[in-house]
Amino acid sequence: MRRVLGISLLSLVLCACVTINVYFPAAEAREAAREFVENVIGDEAAPAPAPTPGDGGMAMHQLRFDPWMLLGIGSAQAQAQPDITIRTPAIQAIQSRMESRFASALRPHFDSGALGFAGDGTVVVRDASRLAIKDRVAVNAAVADDNRDRKAVYREIAVANGHPEWEPQIRDVFARQWIASARPGWWYQQGGTWKQK
Repeated sequence: MRRVLGISLLSLVLCACVTINVYFPAAEAREAAREFVENVIGDEAAPAPAPTPGDGGMAMHQLRFDPWMLLGIGSAQAQAQPDITIRTPAIQAIQSRMESRFASALRPHFDSGALGFAGDGTVVVRDASRLAIKDRVAVNAAVADDNRDRKAVYREIAVANGHPEWEPQIRDVFARQWIASARPGWWYQQGGTWKQK
């Protein structure tokens, strides 16, 4: 009897260890980021999508040991790859605010070299001396508002796609795309150093 209970308990534990591997759809995220960023920046032709070394189009989100593999039974895997959506009312509202702010308050200062994209995709005042003293408070406020919207949109995209845990990957993809979409003459940070496109 003890042996039967032991085997039953072992079987139950093995069944509970079956995992579902969820893959972050990196290629779809890059395309969504390119579309979003180009809509915000506007005007010029879109540059090529930001390269992602070594992900082969998809980055594995979760790795776990699956004891069923020892028995020749594969783990259950998520079959349908999600399409990263950026078309929800919340995301579109953020995008609209960012487009308006970029056109009116940020673009001229990217053009002058006062602003740049940091390595994490945020906007920073790179050279305050290029800002007129009367504009500094307004530009700093616009930068803070834009960075707040950036954080909000990455969270919204992850939640809207049913995977809040994807927020860091979404942020990383967007950070690379902001830099890839920077127009000639704009500044961006890479490896802690400022470079001009």
